[in-house]
Amino acid sequence: MNGLFQTARELTATALPVEFASLAPPPLLLPGEQLEHYQALQQAIFADLAPRSAIEWLLAIDVAELSWDIQRYRMLRHKLLETYRQKAVEAALRRIDMVGIDPEFEVEAETYTLQNALSWRCDPAAASEIDARLATYGFDQHAITAEVYVQAREVLVLFEGLLNAAQTKRMLLLREIRNQRFLNGPLRQSRV
Repeated sequence: MNGLFQTARELTATALPVEFASLAPPPLLLPGEQLEHYQALQQAIFADLAPRSAIEWLLAIDVAELSWDIQRYRMLRHKLLETYRQKAVEAALRRIDMVGIDPEFEVEAETYTLQNALSWRCDPAAASEIDARLATYGFDQHAITAEVYVQAREVLVLFEGLLNAAQTKRMLLLREIRNQRFLNGPLRQSRV
């Protein structure tokens, strides 16, 4: 895996042997995920690792699943940050628009604030206007980003833990494949 990156044409098709197919059930995909993407990642990993034995195939299957989980965690973290960015814009708008509001109009003003934050996320023209308005009150993109990380800190810690755990497991599996090859390599076979 530390060699040169292979293009799609250079990757050799290393298909999962039929006798091991039951060991690699289809993944449970989340909405928006595609089986073809999983299979492409799995195929690339199989081609890169080129498993030689049943144990190596089992380890390669696990490496592919962990790699998919890592990609999934990264995408989910990205989507989470988008959601929290909207909440940060909402909080900044609340600080601007809700100051000095008569208590009888607070519910209506809160509704407009929520609608404006949603418009910021969905409508590029509204986003430009809202960003300019926020900037006039001192809420630049750095301030919004800081608010995102303050609001999302606990969930980001969760994702960081998931990513670290999956990456550690993947590295252990790759080491195990290396160890299997070393133990079954030419030196080991010549002694027997």
